[in-house]
Amino acid sequence: MLSTDRRRNTGRRGAGHGRSAPVTARRHRGRRSLLPFSPWHLLLAPLALLFAVPLIWLVLSSLMSNAEINRFPPALWPSDFDTGGYRFVTGTAMFPRWFANSLIVSAAAVLSNLVLGTLGGYAFARMRFGGSRLLMGLMLATMVVPFQLTMIPTFLVMKNLGLIDTLGALIVPSLVTPFSVFLLRQFFLSLPRELEEAAWMDGCTRMGVLLRIVLPLSRPALATVAVLTFLSTWNDLSWPLIAIHHEPQYTLQLGLTTFQGQHTVRWSAVMAGNVITVVPVLAAFLAAQKTFIRSLTSTGLKG
Repeated sequence: MLSTDRRRNTGRRGAGHGRSAPVTARRHRGRRSLLPFSPWHLLLAPLALLFAVPLIWLVLSSLMSNAEINRFPPALWPSDFDTGGYRFVTGTAMFPRWFANSLIVSAAAVLSNLVLGTLGGYAFARMRFGGSRLLMGLMLATMVVPFQLTMIPTFLVMKNLGLIDTLGALIVPSLVTPFSVFLLRQFFLSLPRELEEAAWMDGCTRMGVLLRIVLPLSRPALATVAVLTFLSTWNDLSWPLIAIHHEPQYTLQLGLTTFQGQHTVRWSAVMAGNVITVVPVLAAFLAAQKTFIRSLTSTGLKG
């Protein structure tokens, strides 16, 4: 009898807990429904706005006249939306040429880093050959060498190749970077070998494994390499300033410096030109944002 009563009491308590669980879940859902978004957005939204202030200021300044930009105290909002800076920039005969030069150099650097970085990264990740670790260490050591030390040797090499004052002088030094090889190597190490071994057993060659198995799984890492290479090449000013001498071969960043004279500066044109320069960068990042973030969260530093 006592055991039967205990079972009944236990069943009642279990039933009571079973009824209270949906009530608790409904209470939690009611609390969450008070905010249509995550509470973290209350902190992240002001921070995002703070980081966007320079970009907002750049856009607003590009719609001001030179007199309004030079006024003190500076105006926070244009009194009259003046597009004179954009008219001056687009009306300059060389500006479309500069834009095309930057696009050619950046596209060539991105494609070459994807191809050569993939081949080098896969070789270091999956192939064992004599001196591979030493070669990898030497390659990574070049990442800590500042550009100022390699500037003169690179200039002499480009001069001996006859590439100075051509777009080739900007493309050849950027064909492949140690960072792209290292990043892709780390991603390839995180992929399971069983997939490649299964393809080898089916008669697939090593290049076939790379093209059919590894590359489709490496889209996040490839997108990261493409975005970072595009950003560094598109925004580069120091090397084009050394290697290019004539305006027809200027890149966009180098051409914008011509709007700043020794005594006068066309600030409206500078701001408008910078807005046009930023647009491709934002478009490239937004296009690859999901794969870029996925790569940062999935790529480990294994091996």
